[in-house]
Amino acid sequence: MFVNGLYLYVTAILLLAVYTRLKLTNKQMPNLNQKQTALGDVAARQLAIATRTVPQMVSITPRWLTHLLNWIPVESGVYRLNKVKDGSTAEVDCSGRDERELPHTFIDYVENPREYNLNAVNTVLDVHTRVSDLYSKPYNQISEQLRLTIESIKERQESELINNEEYGLLHSIAPSQRISTRSGAPTPDDLDELLSKVWKEPGFFLLHPKAIAAFGRECTRKGVPPPTVSLFGSQFITWRGIPLFPSDKLPIVDGKTKILLLRTGESRQGVVGLYQPGLPGEQSPGLSVRFMGINDKAIASYLVSLYCSLAVLVDDAIAVLDDVEIGNYHEYNY
Repeated sequence: MFVNGLYLYVTAILLLAVYTRLKLTNKQMPNLNQKQTALGDVAARQLAIATRTVPQMVSITPRWLTHLLNWIPVESGVYRLNKVKDGSTAEVDCSGRDERELPHTFIDYVENPREYNLNAVNTVLDVHTRVSDLYSKPYNQISEQLRLTIESIKERQESELINNEEYGLLHSIAPSQRISTRSGAPTPDDLDELLSKVWKEPGFFLLHPKAIAAFGRECTRKGVPPPTVSLFGSQFITWRGIPLFPSDKLPIVDGKTKILLLRTGESRQGVVGLYQPGLPGEQSPGLSVRFMGINDKAIASYLVSLYCSLAVLVDDAIAVLDDVEIGNYHEYNY
């Protein structure tokens, strides 16, 4: 009797739980047979105009290097860098009040100076005329395709200015202007040593964003947080008053990267950018867009070209800190 009573009690509890669950579910589920009394969202959206954006591209960066360089127009695509021969200096005398004979002197030049030839970064953009004719409201398809293509070309330009084996910054540094970190991670002492290499009007540091973070950690550890400065509407940390500009074009190999320090400007005997002026179809200095025609498949083609190079006028215009480790972290006990 006891067992039968217990069985009936448990069964009643389970049935009550199932009934309660079904009742709650029915309350939560909409009645599919209920008649609609107003216009629904899905149908209404067919008459609505969505606010659209132009195409966004994550690979676009500020490209600070191209903004910070002084750009020199180059005729005929060649820039000849004339230099004085090493050790050639003028012999001078601080004359007294006598009639001593003054020294005779001259400055000798390098007889075969280096010439920089402009390099081209270019591509051909193809746009089907059906697409540009039918789908150019509110944004012009050709304009947007050209805008994104030009952004990609300018990203490649900055990469070449840093990494090109012929004229890039990383391949234009004299051996005397190379130093290595003291302990791997970039410390304030390392950047001070770099400043001693480019002490004549240094302009800015150029380094990977991860190197900036690594330097910030070392400053925090030493209790010397770097001050910040507002430039071009953005905030940058500085060291000894020199701003640190980020660029993701500086390579990271095996957890290590490099930090550059530059002086810019032709009048300062620094680093200068080179471009070709007066190009047909010029959109900006050194950049041109030219219509190439429409083929038998109704595809319109546009030639997008950018001509540029870079020159380091004297050796002490640039220096590099090698073997910069970016994966060093610290624990702080408060």
